[in-house]
Amino acid sequence: MKSYTVKYERDEDGWWVATVKGVSGCHTQGKTIEQSRTRIREALELFVDDALTADLIDDIFLPTKARNLVKTVLDTRDRVETESKKLQKVTTDAARVLTEDIGVSMRDAGVILGLSHQRVHQLTSQNDTKS
Repeated sequence: MKSYTVKYERDEDGWWVATVKGVSGCHTQGKTIEQSRTRIREALELFVDDALTADLIDDIFLPTKARNLVKTVLDTRDRVETESKKLQKVTTDAARVLTEDIGVSMRDAGVILGLSHQRVHQLTSQNDTKS
């Protein structure tokens, strides 16, 4: 499948101008990125045969400060998701050790872990393949 990079940049009136890199003259605009994305595919149809099936790669131009903050948000989100998965696993492991290995009740395991006893039950009832 062919792919095209589309640059989105806001003009002085706040519209998003979309331009297909490498396809001279292929551009459009919209009030939102989504509207521009829809319109640029329509515009691309006038220039290439595979516009409807092509993969469009967004290149959204932002001022440096905004671009850096967005990058920080996305990087932080990735780290949080990774850490969340680790937390899920160690919480499940701890719930199992507390309840199965040393015989603490579900309620007491919940108090120790800062969870409800129902959540401890869910964690300890999961198959080993999910943890």
